[in-house]
Amino acid sequence: MSNLVTPDLVRALLIAVLVYLAYIDLRSFRLPDVITIPLAICGLCFNALAGHPFANLQSAALGAILGYTFLWLINYLYRLSKNRDGIGMGDAKLLGALGAWFGWLTLPGVLFIASIAGLVGGFIWLCWNKQGYQRAFPFGPFLAFAGIMELLWPQILQNLLLSNPI
Repeated sequence: MSNLVTPDLVRALLIAVLVYLAYIDLRSFRLPDVITIPLAICGLCFNALAGHPFANLQSAALGAILGYTFLWLINYLYRLSKNRDGIGMGDAKLLGALGAWFGWLTLPGVLFIASIAGLVGGFIWLCWNKQGYQRAFPFGPFLAFAGIMELLWPQILQNLLLSNPI
C-alpha cells in the first residue's frame, strides 16, 4: 500500500513546488536558487533511490546537465549578439531540475510545450500589461506548466503526433 502512495505523494509535492515556482516567477521575475537547486537534487535522489523512478539515474543526471546547459548556451549566444541577457538563469536551473526528474529524453518535449505555451501566454501577457515586444516576461510558469504536463501525461506530445499517421 505505501508503495502505491509514495509515487502519488511525490507527484503531488512536485506539482505543488512547480505551481509555487510559477507563482513566484509571475510576481517577481525570479526563480530562487533556494528552491530550484534542491528541486534538481531531489529529482536525482528520487530517481536513484525510488523503486519506480521516473527515469534511470544516468538519464536524470544527463537531463539535469543538458537542461541547464542548453538554456545557458542560448542565453550566452543571445548575450553575444545583443549585449544583454535573453533568458534568466533561474529558467535554466528549472529546466535542469525538470531534466533531473524526468530524464534527458523528455527535455525536447518539455521545451516545445513550454515554448508554445510561452508564445501564447507571452502575447497575452504583453497585451494585458500594454508593453512592447521588447519587454521581458517570465518563462518559468510555462516551464512549470510543461513539467506538470510531463508528470501527469508522460510523452503526450509523442502520443499526439504519432497516434494519427498520415
